[in-house]
Amino acid sequence: MSLDHVRIVLIEPQHPGNIGAAARAMKTMSLSQLVLVRPREFPSFEAERRAAGADDILNSAQVVDDVGDAIGDCRLVVGCSARNRGVLHELFDARQCAAQLLGETASGDPAAVMFGTERTGLENHDLDRCNYQVVIPANEKFSSLNLASAVQLVCYELFMAADGPALELPKRVAEYPGREKDMEHFFNHLVRALDSREFLEGEMREVGIMKIRRLFGRARPSEGELKLLHSLSRLIHKDGQ
Repeated sequence: MSLDHVRIVLIEPQHPGNIGAAARAMKTMSLSQLVLVRPREFPSFEAERRAAGADDILNSAQVVDDVGDAIGDCRLVVGCSARNRGVLHELFDARQCAAQLLGETASGDPAAVMFGTERTGLENHDLDRCNYQVVIPANEKFSSLNLASAVQLVCYELFMAADGPALELPKRVAEYPGREKDMEHFFNHLVRALDSREFLEGEMREVGIMKIRRLFGRARPSEGELKLLHSLSRLIHKDGQ
């Protein structure tokens, strides 16, 4: 099974060596799509040195300024984060994540695995744009993985799922889920509609928005359902005027 439609997204990587090491990790596991969001230093000699033969991955890497440009065309986005922020996505380990990703990309649709910056990992607003969260079990007393190591582990599970013994992959839903950019457009519309009704106010506004966003992220409405939800949002907004 091909891994051509799975992309690895690194958000604001601070150390060019980690970019190179991640590229090497990807190539050893047959992944080729690398997207860098606002890297501090790239291209870089250190990235090339650490890539150690995976220069083709670096040369074809996309560099973008916004997370939306990295994942907007994806129907499934998974965020790799060990941090518990109080409101959780559905959690997968790396092996479960691999099976889900391969099931989603079998028809040719792109999917993404996002990794945050080295020091803090994925920020809340980036994790909020993910459908699921993947965690890598580790020593509770020393659980912090190097960025490239985390990429290696996820890529390994993807490789094993694709080229190892056949897995029972998740069945596709009757309708394709909406793409991430369409989900983001709908959600911004919904928030404006709710604000027009003063539904979300005060100190709990941001928490409420996060909970609603993650609810729809888990539900993964189809393109047709998103059109219906847009209509409902317009009705809410109209009634609030």
